[in-house]
Amino acid sequence: MTVDAGHTTDSITIVGAGIAGAACARVLAAASVPFRIVDRGRAPGGRMSSPELHGRRVDLGAGYFTVRDQDFATVVADWESRGLARQWANTFGILKPDTEPCTTTGPVRWATPHGLRSLVRDMLDGVDIEGSTELTDLPDGDVVLAMPDPQAARITTVPDVVEYVPVIAVAVGVDRLDLPFRDAAFVNDHPDVDFVVDDGARRGDDAPVLVAHTTSERAQRHLDDPDLAVAPVLDALRELSVIASQPAWTHAHRWTFAKPAAQHDSTFALENRSGRFVGFTGDQWCESGVPRVESAWRSGTDLGMELVRRLES
Repeated sequence: MTVDAGHTTDSITIVGAGIAGAACARVLAAASVPFRIVDRGRAPGGRMSSPELHGRRVDLGAGYFTVRDQDFATVVADWESRGLARQWANTFGILKPDTEPCTTTGPVRWATPHGLRSLVRDMLDGVDIEGSTELTDLPDGDVVLAMPDPQAARITTVPDVVEYVPVIAVAVGVDRLDLPFRDAAFVNDHPDVDFVVDDGARRGDDAPVLVAHTTSERAQRHLDDPDLAVAPVLDALRELSVIASQPAWTHAHRWTFAKPAAQHDSTFALENRSGRFVGFTGDQWCESGVPRVESAWRSGTDLGMELVRRLES
């Protein structure tokens, strides 16, 4: 293998085992480029998190994914054929205080029977993920930073940093559901909640579990103690007639860097710094449209392809 002048590498270190890092790893593996993945999380998936709560997986990160990218559609078709993903809904509710619920139609949203994290696990099947503490400097050699810009900026200089907004996801277990919407609803003009989803409908097992995402303003108040967001979220769900009784259980999860406040005008960045490559990838690297799961996949895939191109003769 020949490489750019002055460049040497033994293995590429991918920092972050979310879908962008997994997509990059898939490309490198297909080209027989050596790599390793490090992640400080307890399981792969990043913001496609699906922890087990009260005996079942609950999607606490991304609410769903869409398919517009044709290359991503090929990947999703394979997942669908193996029962890992399914078409879920194209119509969501709209909730607004003191207003009758209505609906909005959009692209088909996809969901998974085993939680969105299962898709990242599938992409990284057979790959060992090394646990790590939070890094304060770049690892040796070539590096891919597959993470939100503010996290990457703790390690190295990031080109044109995109800021992120926080969200706290609150899972709510109830005895039964009697919802003013089907599947999920966007919440407008509420100070505390902006999205609520029937996780049983999303997963396809009809479990009476809701997941509500707070507004960034509400999340910002409780980043030090996300459990304090539970009470205002439950009050909001009662106000919106989503729940009526006291839930059986609740669980709060903090996402300090939940979603990009803007996006880059390219799908990745790759710099040669003193003879080694440093790449940046994630859902913030989205040259058109709204950052989403498929844009993170596109970003990681494109970065992987460019790394292979530069490394191979």
